[in-house]
Amino acid sequence: MMAMLLLAYTLNFIDRQIIGILAVPIKADLSLSDAQLGLMGGLAFALFYTGLGIPIAMLADRRDRSRIMTAALAIWSLMTALCGFAQNFWQLFAARLGVGIGEAGGVAPAYTLIADLFPPERRARALALYSFGIPIGSATGIVFGGVIATLIDWRSAFFIVGAAGLLLAPLFRRVVRDPRGDRPAAGATAVGLRTVIATLLTKPSFWLLSVGAACSSMMGYGLFFWLPSFFVRSFGISLLEASLGYGAILLVAGLAGIWMGGALSDRLASRSKAYYALVPALAFVGTLPFYALGISAQSLLLSLALLLVPTALGLVWLGPVIAAVQAVVPASMRSTASAIFLFVNNLIGIGIGTPAIGWISDHLKAQYGEEALRYAILSGTGFYVLATLFLLLAAWRLPRDWHQG
Repeated sequence: MMAMLLLAYTLNFIDRQIIGILAVPIKADLSLSDAQLGLMGGLAFALFYTGLGIPIAMLADRRDRSRIMTAALAIWSLMTALCGFAQNFWQLFAARLGVGIGEAGGVAPAYTLIADLFPPERRARALALYSFGIPIGSATGIVFGGVIATLIDWRSAFFIVGAAGLLLAPLFRRVVRDPRGDRPAAGATAVGLRTVIATLLTKPSFWLLSVGAACSSMMGYGLFFWLPSFFVRSFGISLLEASLGYGAILLVAGLAGIWMGGALSDRLASRSKAYYALVPALAFVGTLPFYALGISAQSLLLSLALLLVPTALGLVWLGPVIAAVQAVVPASMRSTASAIFLFVNNLIGIGIGTPAIGWISDHLKAQYGEEALRYAILSGTGFYVLATLFLLLAAWRLPRDWHQG
């Protein structure tokens, strides 16, 4: 069951991130600006992904989560395939909205299903394992997109990955079984959105974790989207070479960083629950010098080598922060609380981070030309400073907010 959840999450991120590597041929084919690419990669996805996530999660607190996730998988895969038919910016924007609609039902229910399957002392590692879908899916999407766009065209890449998700959906439904079925979680029938929000308002650590994760995601999602274009523009390599180079970094460093965060926070949490926030906060501090050196490097190989470290450290937060979100509320509120966390994280992270870097790049182009994207990415490292501050505040409060039920 965990393997199937991981496979679906991998497809989730393939569909979500493949547009980053395809931005190069799409920009040329549809004559788009960096600002338009940023909107399409960020806001188009984030609008419905974040907005619909909360009502779908409320349903998941009451109904069979397997059915909800199966429907979500089928919808986002169909809309990914439709991206391949787009003939202009607005058609592609609309198709990406559809991908966001589907993916709104894929993650929060999975978080709570995993939280039900694993005891608290192993939960950060279990959620870290599930989060492997992020680097595996992102790396696969980047490499696969680069290969298909080089050998065939960018439209075929959308068609193929969309078809893969549609084929997986029936198998997902057969393998992933909600132990609750259509029975609500304990006490869920009495829990509405107002009750969940009222509970969360008494938990300052939840909001600090959410905003801290969102600040880090502004840089994280921005890098997923823009680094392939950066390698092509600043080092003059081909799209295929950029996809292979960044895909390798993301896969190796991503897996190492995510597992390190889950394992370390589970181990240290026996001393204090504050470590679920302290571990990622310290990791974010560690990203800063390596990103500065890696993005500034004039050698491609040196840049790739230096970026291994901050790519790993930038993903440390996933296991511990998501585990903490599950633990500050009762089980009957977990899906809804997770969706509110994702709403904050993704609306800010995807909706603002990706287009912000594109906007900065457009405005620096007159001064720096093709190197504008390099300086736009460097400016984004400030988001990790903000993330560190919010998570340090969350660490101070988290032990008091931990739900004892």
